[in-house]
Amino acid sequence: MGRLIYSMITSLDGYAEDANGDFGWTATEDDVHAFVTEEYADVGTYLYGSRMYQTMVYWETADQLPDQPSVIHDFARVWQAADKIVYSSTLAEPTSKRTRIERSFDPEQVRQLKATTDHDLTVDGPALAATAIKAGLVDEIHQIVCPVIVGGGKRFFPEGVRRDLDLVSESRFDTGVLHLRYQRKG
Repeated sequence: MGRLIYSMITSLDGYAEDANGDFGWTATEDDVHAFVTEEYADVGTYLYGSRMYQTMVYWETADQLPDQPSVIHDFARVWQAADKIVYSSTLAEPTSKRTRIERSFDPEQVRQLKATTDHDLTVDGPALAATAIKAGLVDEIHQIVCPVIVGGGKRFFPEGVRRDLDLVSESRFDTGVLHLRYQRKG
């Protein structure tokens, strides 16, 4: 059975992007990239909304760009090896391999996918993750916290949801970035 993991980079004040829709303040250091690649190497399926998919599809060809550090090549290969499911009513077709479009997010379909797979899955993007959290599907929350306060924007966590969590691990980086890994209690 696979775990569904919600993972994103956030500001210290809990935003996945600022009020202007920007996330250029996120961690880009090689050691953070290497950690993320290692941490998510066993993910077999990424669940995306259309906007997050359009951001992440960069990794389909990132390893072909000249003068990229090895951490970029390594994560690109991990991303390319996984399946992607994109929930979108507007995207006509995927622009990456191993990708399919679903017109709506069906919590029961995701429960079945978790029950029948032997690899982990991630749900990426605050809007889609909010739906998965509210449906009780998320098993772990991984928050990569950057040492910046952005003052507003798109929140990492959905409003009106309470979940009791256990801190499973934490990793600290020299730049002040933290990786916090929580599991759902019980």
